[in-house]
Amino acid sequence: MSYKVLIADDEKEIRNLLRLYLENDGFEVFDVGSGTEVSGAISQFGPDIILLDVMMPGKDGIHVLKDIRETSNVPVMIISARTADAERILGLNVGADDYICKPFNPLEVVARVKSNLRRFYSLGGGEEHKEKIVCGDLELDTEKCMLLKSGRSMELTSVEYKIMEMLMRHPGKVFTKQQIYEYAWGEDYFVADNNIMVAISKLRTKLDDDPSRYIKTLRGLGYRLDA
Repeated sequence: MSYKVLIADDEKEIRNLLRLYLENDGFEVFDVGSGTEVSGAISQFGPDIILLDVMMPGKDGIHVLKDIRETSNVPVMIISARTADAERILGLNVGADDYICKPFNPLEVVARVKSNLRRFYSLGGGEEHKEKIVCGDLELDTEKCMLLKSGRSMELTSVEYKIMEMLMRHPGKVFTKQQIYEYAWGEDYFVADNNIMVAISKLRTKLDDDPSRYIKTLRGLGYRLDA
């Protein structure tokens, strides 16, 4: 199966570089040079993952990402020259699944594209049993990769979905930050408390007005789901 990658960046050289490496690895690539073109490209191309620059003419990447998250939980990787922690946290808060700073190694970008696709679409997971997991008024449809609360679907990023899948499969069990990071991000754990805290905070906001109703923090230990 060939996965589709949409690249949105105003620098033609970067689009061409990423296209070269991604197509050499078997991906189908579509690219646009401005934020205003992204919506139409999504409708036309139907990407499986989006590589999104922040500073673009017409509409910047943050606003584009907000628009995407209103209707879709397709994986989005921000690729930006803005390297400050505040910028990275903003991107993750808005709904990005990954954040890569320019200049970048194109081989690392390809590896992260594969990691995000594997995490979201369960690549190579043919043995995985598709099912519905119910915890109280929460229901996780693992075939459709969808979370429902009292029958109402909720928009989640791929990281948020994987965290909920982990917690809902084992309600009441405490998971460490390392366990959550390695499962949800699909990478070896390093000191990434900010990423985990941002993801958990976003999940809590989406789940309920009371941030401690579902996901509990056990200081010094980790997190658990109380259904």
